[in-house]
Amino acid sequence: MKKILLGLLLFVNMTSIFSQKKAETKDWISIFNGKDLSGWDIKIAGQPLNDNYKNTFRVEDGMMRVVYDQYKTFDDKYGHIYYQKPYSYYIVRFEYRFTGNQTPGGAVWNNRNSGIMVHSQSAQSLTFDQTFPMSLEMQLLGGLGTGERHTGNLCSPGTQVYMQGKLRPDHCIDSDSKTYDGDQWVKAEAIVLGDSVVHHVINGDTVLTYNKTQIGGGFTGGKQEDWEFSKMDKTAIDFWKNKDATALKSGYIAMQAESHPIDFKNIEVLNLVGCTDPKALNFKSYFVKSDKSSCRYKKKKV
Repeated sequence: MKKILLGLLLFVNMTSIFSQKKAETKDWISIFNGKDLSGWDIKIAGQPLNDNYKNTFRVEDGMMRVVYDQYKTFDDKYGHIYYQKPYSYYIVRFEYRFTGNQTPGGAVWNNRNSGIMVHSQSAQSLTFDQTFPMSLEMQLLGGLGTGERHTGNLCSPGTQVYMQGKLRPDHCIDSDSKTYDGDQWVKAEAIVLGDSVVHHVINGDTVLTYNKTQIGGGFTGGKQEDWEFSKMDKTAIDFWKNKDATALKSGYIAMQAESHPIDFKNIEVLNLVGCTDPKALNFKSYFVKSDKSSCRYKKKKV
């Protein structure tokens, strides 16, 4: 009888594990179909909404590519491609690689430099000449073969964050990642939990964590003269300035174009909308949505 009960328990446990793995796989949503740019909006500085200037963003061999082969010079054509659905509690994961050489006219610091914006304003809300959206940028840097150059950093156009209980006014905050030289593929994730906490993960290692994400910093205090907003019109500046220090709880995902060619693939989102009860949050775990009232946890090093 004991053997029968033990067998039944083992069967139930195995069934539960199988069901959980199946649910985890199903919950991940591919937001890039590998065939075209449907579901995404393009905004390049100085160009109308969805004008894909000189075919900057394109799809080739299942990759979303940022390419400058039709440019003579970069000419400050900072651009972003925005997924059309906003998120609040979620994980976005993807792979990226830098390729070739930087476009002539790009800033020195933009060599092997790009990023993914989370909690971003929408493409539609950018002003005509605006170079960067109000957002949290997970900065992606490639090694230059001359020493350390971390990736998975934070840059904060129009935003500010806390670390270890203190406001960090720095425009960019370095991670503790490894350096990735050459044109190799790198896996990256951003774990974004409303305005509570954000983790940057590179190749499975958490390299940066920050809290209490807010609008602000780009219009007051130490970043008053930030050049990202030098071409934003006064109405837009006043709009964001009036929201200074308010919680940044949700927004859009955007991939960046900053003068160096870069490829993205396997762009996926795990929507954690079912994990929004503060009493249920466990910031040292992955969240896996099961339904709107509960969450399962899959332990992972962070």
